[in-house]
Amino acid sequence: MELGSLFDLAGHGPDTFVGTGPQYPWGGLYGGQIVAQALRAAAATVETDLAPHSLRAYFIRRGDNTEPVRYEVDRIRNGRSFATRRVVARQAIGAILNLETSFQVAEEAVDLATVHMPVGIPAPDDLVPDSWSETFDRCVVPPRRIEQGDRTGLGRMAVWMRVNRQLGDDALVHRCWLAYLSDDMPTETVRRAIALSNLPGWPMATDGEDDSAWDGIAYGASLDHTVWFHRPLRADEWHLYDFSCHGYVGGRGLSVGHVFTADGVHAATVAQEVLLRRARSDR
Repeated sequence: MELGSLFDLAGHGPDTFVGTGPQYPWGGLYGGQIVAQALRAAAATVETDLAPHSLRAYFIRRGDNTEPVRYEVDRIRNGRSFATRRVVARQAIGAILNLETSFQVAEEAVDLATVHMPVGIPAPDDLVPDSWSETFDRCVVPPRRIEQGDRTGLGRMAVWMRVNRQLGDDALVHRCWLAYLSDDMPTETVRRAIALSNLPGWPMATDGEDDSAWDGIAYGASLDHTVWFHRPLRADEWHLYDFSCHGYVGGRGLSVGHVFTADGVHAATVAQEVLLRRARSDR
Protein backbone atom coordinates (compact mmCIF):
# COMPACT_ATOMS: atom_id res chain seq x y z
CA MET A 1 0.00 0.00 0.00
CA GLU A 2 1.32 3.43 -0.93
CA LEU A 3 2.12 5.87 1.85
CA GLY A 4 -0.34 8.43 0.55
CA SER A 5 -3.24 5.95 0.62
CA LEU A 6 -2.59 4.36 4.01
CA PHE A 7 -5.44 6.29 5.66
CA ASP A 8 -7.63 6.82 2.59
CA LEU A 9 -11.33 6.15 3.12
CA ALA A 10 -14.21 5.75 0.69
CA GLY A 11 -17.72 6.97 1.51
CA HIS A 12 -20.22 4.16 1.97
CA GLY A 13 -23.44 5.88 3.00
CA PRO A 14 -24.22 8.56 5.63
CA ASP A 15 -21.35 8.87 8.15
CA THR A 16 -19.96 5.53 7.00
CA PHE A 17 -16.56 4.96 5.43
CA VAL A 18 -14.52 2.00 4.20
CA GLY A 19 -10.76 1.55 4.41
CA THR A 20 -8.22 -1.20 3.83
CA GLY A 21 -4.85 -2.14 5.23
CA PRO A 22 -1.82 -4.18 4.17
CA GLN A 23 -0.64 -7.37 5.81
CA TYR A 24 2.01 -6.65 8.42
CA PRO A 25 4.98 -8.88 9.33
CA TRP A 26 3.08 -10.53 12.19
CA GLY A 27 -0.05 -11.08 10.06
CA GLY A 28 -3.41 -9.34 10.26
CA LEU A 29 -3.82 -5.59 10.63
CA TYR A 30 -1.87 -3.11 12.75
CA GLY A 31 -3.91 -1.54 15.53
CA GLY A 32 -2.35 1.88 15.03
CA GLN A 33 -3.64 1.98 11.46
CA ILE A 34 -7.21 1.15 12.51
CA VAL A 35 -7.04 3.91 15.14
CA ALA A 36 -5.73 6.39 12.57
CA GLN A 37 -8.38 5.48 10.00
CA ALA A 38 -11.12 5.74 12.63
CA LEU A 39 -9.83 9.18 13.60
CA ARG A 40 -9.92 10.27 9.98
CA ALA A 41 -13.47 8.95 9.60
CA ALA A 42 -14.58 10.95 12.65
CA ALA A 43 -12.86 14.08 11.34
CA ALA A 44 -14.80 13.80 8.07
CA THR A 45 -18.02 14.53 9.99
CA VAL A 46 -16.97 17.74 11.81
CA GLU A 47 -16.42 21.32 10.65
CA THR A 48 -12.96 22.09 9.26
CA ASP A 49 -12.17 24.57 12.07
CA LEU A 50 -12.27 21.74 14.61
CA ALA A 51 -9.10 19.72 15.31
CA PRO A 52 -8.82 16.47 17.30
CA HIS A 53 -7.33 16.99 20.76
CA SER A 54 -7.81 13.50 22.18
CA LEU A 55 -8.92 9.98 21.34
CA ARG A 56 -9.62 6.78 23.24
CA ALA A 57 -9.86 3.43 21.46
CA TYR A 58 -10.64 -0.12 22.58
CA PHE A 59 -9.27 -2.98 20.50
CA ILE A 60 -11.99 -5.63 20.36
CA ARG A 61 -10.84 -8.24 17.84
CA ARG A 62 -7.83 -8.79 15.64
CA GLY A 63 -8.33 -7.30 12.17
CA ASP A 64 -8.14 -9.27 8.94
CA ASN A 65 -6.08 -7.65 6.19
CA THR A 66 -7.85 -9.68 3.48
CA GLU A 67 -11.10 -7.73 3.84
CA PRO A 68 -12.02 -4.03 4.10
CA VAL A 69 -12.87 -2.26 7.35
CA ARG A 70 -16.18 -0.40 7.70
CA TYR A 71 -16.13 2.70 9.93
CA GLU A 72 -19.49 3.81 11.32
CA VAL A 73 -19.49 7.30 12.87
CA ASP A 74 -21.95 8.41 15.54
CA ARG A 75 -22.27 12.19 15.98
CA ILE A 76 -22.46 12.26 19.78
CA ARG A 77 -22.37 16.05 20.20
CA ASN A 78 -21.83 19.26 18.25
CA GLY A 79 -21.06 22.26 20.46
CA ARG A 80 -19.76 25.75 19.85
CA SER A 81 -16.20 24.89 20.94
CA PHE A 82 -16.14 21.08 21.02
CA ALA A 83 -17.55 18.15 19.08
CA THR A 84 -17.56 14.48 20.10
CA ARG A 85 -17.67 11.44 17.84
CA ARG A 86 -17.82 7.69 18.34
CA VAL A 87 -16.55 5.33 15.63
CA VAL A 88 -17.07 1.58 15.44
CA ALA A 89 -14.80 -0.30 13.03
CA ARG A 90 -16.36 -3.52 11.72
CA GLN A 91 -15.44 -6.52 9.61
CA ALA A 92 -17.33 -9.72 8.84
CA ILE A 93 -16.52 -11.13 12.29
CA GLY A 94 -18.08 -8.07 13.96
CA ALA A 95 -16.69 -4.97 15.67
CA ILE A 96 -12.88 -4.87 15.81
CA LEU A 97 -12.43 -1.41 17.39
CA ASN A 98 -14.46 1.21 19.25
CA LEU A 99 -13.07 4.76 19.28
CA GLU A 100 -14.24 8.00 20.82
CA THR A 101 -12.60 11.29 19.94
CA SER A 102 -13.08 14.95 20.81
CA PHE A 103 -12.46 17.98 18.60
CA GLN A 104 -11.92 21.60 19.62
CA VAL A 105 -11.89 24.97 17.91
CA ALA A 106 -8.48 26.66 18.26
CA GLU A 107 -8.40 28.71 21.46
CA GLU A 108 -5.96 31.30 22.76
CA ALA A 109 -4.63 30.40 26.22
CA VAL A 110 -1.46 30.24 28.29
CA ASP A 111 0.95 27.52 27.09
CA LEU A 112 2.50 25.79 30.12
CA ALA A 113 4.90 22.88 29.61
CA THR A 114 5.61 20.71 32.66
CA VAL A 115 7.04 17.54 31.05
CA HIS A 116 10.42 17.83 29.37
CA MET A 117 12.44 15.84 26.90
CA PRO A 118 15.24 13.74 28.47
CA VAL A 119 18.72 15.17 28.13
CA GLY A 120 21.71 13.38 26.62
CA ILE A 121 19.67 11.25 24.21
CA PRO A 122 21.67 10.29 21.08
CA ALA A 123 20.38 11.74 17.80
CA PRO A 124 18.81 9.44 15.19
CA ASP A 125 21.87 9.75 12.94
CA ASP A 126 23.94 8.20 15.74
CA LEU A 127 21.69 5.12 16.05
CA VAL A 128 21.04 1.99 14.02
CA PRO A 129 17.81 2.08 11.95
CA ASP A 130 15.46 -0.82 12.71
CA SER A 131 12.04 0.01 11.26
CA TRP A 132 9.67 -2.88 10.52
CA SER A 133 7.85 -0.86 7.82
CA GLU A 134 8.90 0.93 4.64
CA THR A 135 6.60 3.84 5.53
CA PHE A 136 8.57 5.23 8.46
CA ASP A 137 12.06 5.45 9.94
CA ARG A 138 12.70 4.11 13.45
CA CYS A 139 15.79 4.23 15.67
CA VAL A 140 15.68 2.72 19.17
CA VAL A 141 17.72 4.47 21.87
CA PRO A 142 19.70 1.85 23.86
CA PRO A 143 18.17 1.70 27.38
CA ARG A 144 21.60 2.26 28.93
CA ARG A 145 21.60 5.70 27.25
CA ILE A 146 18.39 6.77 29.01
CA GLU A 147 18.28 8.14 32.52
CA GLN A 148 15.86 5.78 34.27
CA GLY A 149 15.19 7.83 37.38
CA ASP A 150 13.43 10.91 36.04
CA ARG A 151 10.15 9.28 34.92
CA THR A 152 7.50 7.43 36.91
CA GLY A 153 7.45 3.70 36.25
CA LEU A 154 9.86 0.98 35.13
CA GLY A 155 11.19 -0.36 31.84
CA ARG A 156 11.69 3.05 30.28
CA MET A 157 12.38 3.00 26.56
CA ALA A 158 12.73 5.68 23.91
CA VAL A 159 12.65 5.58 20.13
CA TRP A 160 12.96 8.15 17.37
CA MET A 161 10.36 7.86 14.60
CA ARG A 162 9.34 9.81 11.51
CA VAL A 163 7.37 9.19 8.34
CA ASN A 164 9.96 8.97 5.58
CA ARG A 165 8.15 11.04 2.95
CA GLN A 166 6.76 14.58 2.93
CA LEU A 167 3.15 14.66 4.15
CA GLY A 168 2.12 18.17 3.19
CA ASP A 169 0.52 20.68 5.54
CA ASP A 170 -2.77 19.02 6.53
CA ALA A 171 -2.55 18.96 10.35
CA LEU A 172 -5.07 16.10 10.53
CA VAL A 173 -2.81 13.84 8.45
CA HIS A 174 0.08 14.47 10.84
CA ARG A 175 -2.10 13.63 13.86
CA CYS A 176 -3.34 10.47 12.17
CA TRP A 177 0.27 9.45 11.62
CA LEU A 178 1.17 10.14 15.24
CA ALA A 179 -1.75 7.92 16.29
CA TYR A 180 -0.40 5.24 13.95
CA LEU A 181 3.18 5.43 15.24
CA SER A 182 2.21 5.68 18.91
CA ASP A 183 1.01 2.05 18.94
CA ASP A 184 4.56 0.83 18.30
CA MET A 185 6.24 1.06 21.74
CA PRO A 186 3.84 0.17 24.59
CA THR A 187 4.22 -3.64 24.52
CA GLU A 188 8.01 -3.45 24.42
CA THR A 189 7.98 -1.18 27.47
CA VAL A 190 5.82 -3.58 29.49
CA ARG A 191 8.01 -6.52 28.50
CA ARG A 192 11.11 -4.67 29.62
CA ALA A 193 9.52 -3.79 32.98
CA ILE A 194 8.68 -7.45 33.56
CA ALA A 195 12.22 -8.51 32.60
CA LEU A 196 13.77 -5.95 34.96
CA SER A 197 11.56 -7.23 37.80
CA ASN A 198 12.91 -10.80 37.50
CA LEU A 199 9.44 -12.30 37.88
CA PRO A 200 9.32 -16.13 38.20
CA GLY A 201 8.79 -17.83 34.85
CA TRP A 202 9.53 -14.75 32.77
CA PRO A 203 12.74 -13.81 30.92
CA MET A 204 15.17 -11.77 32.99
CA ALA A 205 16.80 -8.57 31.82
CA THR A 206 20.40 -8.58 30.67
CA ASP A 207 21.40 -5.48 28.76
CA GLY A 208 17.77 -4.78 27.86
CA GLU A 209 18.48 -4.86 24.14
CA ASP A 210 18.02 -8.53 23.18
CA ASP A 211 14.42 -9.70 22.70
CA SER A 212 15.25 -13.27 21.66
CA ALA A 213 14.59 -14.58 25.18
CA TRP A 214 10.88 -13.76 24.66
CA ASP A 215 10.48 -15.94 21.58
CA GLY A 216 7.65 -18.40 22.19
CA ILE A 217 7.29 -17.30 25.83
CA ALA A 218 4.61 -14.62 25.79
CA TYR A 219 1.42 -13.62 24.02
CA GLY A 220 0.70 -9.90 23.77
CA ALA A 221 -2.15 -7.72 22.51
CA SER A 222 -3.18 -4.09 22.80
CA LEU A 223 -6.35 -3.60 24.85
CA ASP A 224 -6.97 0.14 24.69
CA HIS A 225 -5.14 3.19 23.42
CA THR A 226 -5.37 6.87 24.32
CA VAL A 227 -3.71 9.88 22.71
CA TRP A 228 -3.81 13.51 23.82
CA PHE A 229 -2.61 15.96 21.16
CA HIS A 230 -1.06 18.97 22.90
CA ARG A 231 0.78 21.05 20.31
CA PRO A 232 1.36 21.23 16.55
CA LEU A 233 3.58 18.52 15.10
CA ARG A 234 4.90 17.20 11.82
CA ALA A 235 5.02 13.41 11.68
CA ASP A 236 7.45 13.60 8.74
CA GLU A 237 10.06 15.06 11.11
CA TRP A 238 11.85 13.19 13.91
CA HIS A 239 9.97 12.82 17.19
CA LEU A 240 11.13 11.05 20.34
CA TYR A 241 8.63 8.57 21.83
CA ASP A 242 9.56 8.18 25.52
CA PHE A 243 7.62 5.38 27.31
CA SER A 244 7.63 3.66 30.71
CA CYS A 245 5.48 0.96 32.34
CA HIS A 246 3.26 2.14 35.21
CA GLY A 247 2.31 -1.30 36.50
CA TYR A 248 1.45 -4.88 35.59
CA VAL A 249 -1.50 -6.70 37.18
CA GLY A 250 -4.00 -9.32 36.03
CA GLY A 251 -1.99 -9.86 32.86
CA ARG A 252 -2.38 -6.16 31.96
CA GLY A 253 0.47 -3.67 31.79
CA LEU A 254 -0.05 0.08 31.58
CA SER A 255 2.40 1.96 29.35
CA VAL A 256 2.52 5.77 29.40
CA GLY A 257 4.56 7.79 26.94
CA HIS A 258 5.40 11.35 25.98
CA VAL A 259 6.12 12.44 22.42
CA PHE A 260 8.62 15.26 21.83
CA THR A 261 9.69 17.14 18.73
CA ALA A 262 13.41 17.11 17.94
CA ASP A 263 13.79 20.50 19.63
CA GLY A 264 12.11 19.31 22.83
CA VAL A 265 8.49 20.47 22.48
CA HIS A 266 6.02 18.15 24.26
CA ALA A 267 3.68 17.39 21.35
CA ALA A 268 1.51 14.55 22.69
CA THR A 269 0.92 12.08 25.51
CA VAL A 270 0.01 8.43 24.95
CA ALA A 271 -1.31 5.70 27.27
CA GLN A 272 -2.00 2.09 26.41
CA GLU A 273 -3.02 -0.96 28.41
CA VAL A 274 -1.33 -4.10 27.08
CA LEU A 275 -2.33 -7.72 27.62
CA LEU A 276 0.82 -9.78 28.17
CA ARG A 277 0.36 -13.45 29.07
CA ARG A 278 2.51 -16.51 29.18
CA ALA A 279 2.08 -18.44 25.93
CA ARG A 280 -0.33 -21.37 26.36
CA SER A 281 2.34 -23.99 25.80
CA ASP A 282 4.26 -22.58 28.80
CA ARG A 283 1.38 -22.49 31.30
